[in-house]
Amino acid sequence: MIIARMLVLAFGAAFLWTAGHPAFAKDDKPKVPPVSVERTDGGEPVLVHEGEASFYSGKFHGRKTANGETMNQNKPTAASRVLPLGTKATVTNQENGKSVDVIVNDRGPFVDGRVIDLSKTAAQKLDMIEDGTAPVRVEAKPSEQPSEAVKEKVETKAEQTAKTGDSATASAGASSRQAGNSGGDTVSHAGSGK
Repeated sequence: MIIARMLVLAFGAAFLWTAGHPAFAKDDKPKVPPVSVERTDGGEPVLVHEGEASFYSGKFHGRKTANGETMNQNKPTAASRVLPLGTKATVTNQENGKSVDVIVNDRGPFVDGRVIDLSKTAAQKLDMIEDGTAPVRVEAKPSEQPSEAVKEKVETKAEQTAKTGDSATASAGASSRQAGNSGGDTVSHAGSGK
């Protein structure tokens, strides 16, 4: 009986040591490059997110996105972990200068270094289908948003980001909850396979 108790205590101590030890720490959260705020000549804040873009695989066509829409590979849509749902953003391929305007209707991608997952149509306009990924610059201006509600969310995100330097993951969840979503990923999983 005493030996059994000693074994339980020993295993418990070993578990606690490994759980708190940095060598055994597990951080499942993908690393996302920080969001920044730049200003136009007129002083308007512009949310800027630079990193790698990927595109949805065909298996996601027809599935629900985080905002409740059906994923349509033929529309210029995207998934972002940091931009409010409904945001109109301009995505520019930094290798060739090609740009496309997309509407953020989903959450993701959940891969280190990735900042946006694009529909196939949007990826084709950036000429990134063959490579599967591309370095991009994503820009969202409050004045270019499709509705007053989204404009306010983008302005708020820009204010928060400017104050804290980068509130990427904290306010993305808040924005999706404001839109009536849990903030969790419904569809997007870096469909390029890279």
